[in-house]
Amino acid sequence: MAYFQFIRANWLFLLAGFLLTFTSSYGQTYFISLFAGEIKGSFGLSDGQWGGIYTIGTTLSAITMVWAGVLTDRFRVRHLSFWVMIALATACLAMAAVPNWIALIFVIYALRLTGQGMMSQLGSVAMVRWFEATRGKALSLSSMGFAAGQAILPIVFVALFASFHWRSLWVLAAALILITMPVMLALLRQERTPQSMAETTQVAGMDGLHWTRMQMMRHGLFWLMIPMIIGPSSWGTALFFQQVHLTEVKGWSLVSFVALMPLYTVTSVISIFVSGWAVDRFGVNRVTPVQMLPFAVSFAVLAFADTIAMAGVGLMIFGVGQGMQATATSVFWAEFYGTRYIGSIKAVAAALMVFGSAVGPGVTGLFIDLGVDFPEQMIPIAIYYVIAAAMATTGVLKYQGRLARAQR
Repeated sequence: MAYFQFIRANWLFLLAGFLLTFTSSYGQTYFISLFAGEIKGSFGLSDGQWGGIYTIGTTLSAITMVWAGVLTDRFRVRHLSFWVMIALATACLAMAAVPNWIALIFVIYALRLTGQGMMSQLGSVAMVRWFEATRGKALSLSSMGFAAGQAILPIVFVALFASFHWRSLWVLAAALILITMPVMLALLRQERTPQSMAETTQVAGMDGLHWTRMQMMRHGLFWLMIPMIIGPSSWGTALFFQQVHLTEVKGWSLVSFVALMPLYTVTSVISIFVSGWAVDRFGVNRVTPVQMLPFAVSFAVLAFADTIAMAGVGLMIFGVGQGMQATATSVFWAEFYGTRYIGSIKAVAAALMVFGSAVGPGVTGLFIDLGVDFPEQMIPIAIYYVIAAAMATTGVLKYQGRLARAQR
């Protein structure tokens, strides 16, 4: 009942957050990787070469995000989202017309920067800034856009492969973004600006301070959290990026694997709501230490899965981790470092996330070219997640006392 009341009172802003995260889909790996076979075939690329191109383009976008993400501290979401969506639609059209592998690097850069980078940044920063005591609820609801995109778009676009050329489908993606733009502008006609909220709704972090980006980057907790930031984006991206290769090695059809996405999405949605409630009820410091563990279990299951049904189990467990990641991580930065400079702080986190998504495809593609199939890489990845969980737990236990003192 509380969720329904919350939605009724805030539906304009929540729907805006949903559309921001949904529209990020066109620059997310799970969408781009649907075209991996066609792209590699068109330009004669191996798995390693395609992964390398993706890594270079994504790394460039991560570098750009360090300063581009700061724009969310200075401009209204209404105005900034308009231009970001224009840029994302242009990038989709560029993918439809990309002539060679060199140009492909820059197209990937544009898609990743505007889609995964800026659209995701806008969605999470808006929720953290617009809501205070109910950040968990707000993020859980707006993050439904990620889940909806993962559930709907792969099935729709894979089905359209049978009737349309892959380049035409990128034109369709651009058209869908342009259709969304007037809806977004209508929803945010009365949006509050960051400046107008600065004195009324800004909440301090540890030690009662509003941490700047440079102060955060010199703080020990930030460095302990880096593996947790990079891990899901790196290896989760690799999972979807290598889905064509994975299905070939396992002997599954791509259509059957993509058809599992609704199961993954349902689990992710349930996890989003549960973790959003848990963050508001128990605090983000209780949720953060355990959010890496579902990822570790999921990769272990997928490594040994020999049927499409077991793959579904692995993806559902992966969805639990994704749901927790969608809410807890964004709240973590606001709780521990304050909200006054949350845009610039989140820009660093977003850059690391995007960088992680560059590392995963490149590293896994290189090992595939060296003869190590992706399923054989999954156990080391699971171990990575366990190590990341241990480091995050160490950081939270060490510094949560300073958070408690700031809140007294």
